[in-house]
Amino acid sequence: MSHISRRSFLHTSSAAAGVTLLASGSNVFGNPVGANDRLQIAVAGLHGRGREHITGWLEQDNVEIAYVADPDENVLRKTVKDIVDRTEGKMRPQGISDIREALEDKNLDAISIATPNHWHSLMTIWAAQAGKHVYVEKPMSHDIGEGRIAVAAQEKYGVVVQHGTQRRSNKSIAGLSEAIHAGKFGKLKISYGYACKPRNGIGMKSPTQAPGNLDWNLWRGPADIDKYHDNLVHYNWHWFWKSGNGDLNNQGTHQLDVARWAIDKDQTHPVRAMALGGRFQWGDQGETPNTMFGIAEYPNGQQVFFNVRNVNYDGYNKQVENEYYFEDGGKIVRNLYYAKGSDQGEKLDLPPGNVTPGGHWGSFIAACRAGDPSMANGNVYDAHNGCVLGHLMNNSYRLGKEVPFNEKAGNFGDNADAHEHFMKLHEVMSNGVGIPKDGNYYTVGPWLEFDPKTEQMVGDHAAEASVLLKDNNREGFKIPTLADV
Repeated sequence: MSHISRRSFLHTSSAAAGVTLLASGSNVFGNPVGANDRLQIAVAGLHGRGREHITGWLEQDNVEIAYVADPDENVLRKTVKDIVDRTEGKMRPQGISDIREALEDKNLDAISIATPNHWHSLMTIWAAQAGKHVYVEKPMSHDIGEGRIAVAAQEKYGVVVQHGTQRRSNKSIAGLSEAIHAGKFGKLKISYGYACKPRNGIGMKSPTQAPGNLDWNLWRGPADIDKYHDNLVHYNWHWFWKSGNGDLNNQGTHQLDVARWAIDKDQTHPVRAMALGGRFQWGDQGETPNTMFGIAEYPNGQQVFFNVRNVNYDGYNKQVENEYYFEDGGKIVRNLYYAKGSDQGEKLDLPPGNVTPGGHWGSFIAACRAGDPSMANGNVYDAHNGCVLGHLMNNSYRLGKEVPFNEKAGNFGDNADAHEHFMKLHEVMSNGVGIPKDGNYYTVGPWLEFDPKTEQMVGDHAAEASVLLKDNNREGFKIPTLADV
């Protein structure tokens, strides 16, 4: 098997240095694909979300899945057979373990990334350097630093990058965001997202040898993970910091993105953020919180609140949704608008918003055929800005300290809105889930200050927070620097 080495990628990058590119329409490698030309795509990561990618691409006209890539030989073999069977032998993708083999194929147009989170940015960068368009699952980045490099790669090579935030292709959500930006409901004060869906603990798994069917070196890739254990493969990697980002930047990436979508258009990143929560009841080896309340404040004073609540109990209220609170006291809850002081919600009647048609799969193919990154529903900037929002909340939690489990846990200053919404979560955890005060603790993170322009930490906790801006990467899988991309 041949591979694209890091050296050859850097050589390609250097050769293109000095070329001025536009973010849309003009590019070095990301050339348009004619409507009558068969668009060839490679899918990386096949066990979970990758199956949905395959279905999405098979439903598109004149699109061929030319490669499927996965470090698990059993999953790879099964996926190749499934595609051959589903297409009655008309499509026979090449099964590979290393995506770099597909990137060497000059006839390949795009890759579709559904790997664990720690691979998302590096594959996006590699693909851009090879001139391939990219559909990348959420979150596009595992940390803030590598997300910035992914943005730089898109800008330099002009390829289409579309984020796996399917709500970006929803005309109704787009229309609501446009109406909020236009001031239809007054000035937005708080944009609130929920990722509250029941999950279970994952137990404890001891370190062991990786199974023979798994290429452990490739599965880890850039992640600085030493020991294999069965809780990493194939889904529970979400709940470990070196491979995942918890439910805040898993399911929550969708609702975070929608929340940020409603913030004024001239706002990119928050100037400060904090979070508190915990991993209650399960007593397992997972690291990320199953309960969390996060806050972020933008330069203009607008705020994003976020709620993660995964612990199941009788009467659990699943909430995977968004709410909006306005300065005049009005609010939008469950798609009903409540004027200040009113308990009668009015159904929203808004014109559809501006999205590239074709759904999330079809819009990506259309953007690739046009060679136009601006057509992506959820482009590289939307992806990065939404991911940074979640990373800052997560990083606050990771730097947090334990305080007693009670209503005084929140460190909100004079933010009455934050206290009100935290108390709703606390009531659920104490009275619904039944977490007793004695012997239980919240982890309360500090307020982290962030410079939106430099994307660097500032303020009192800058030193320890800066350590979390960029993960360590393993040799052979390092994220390139801005100078090398």
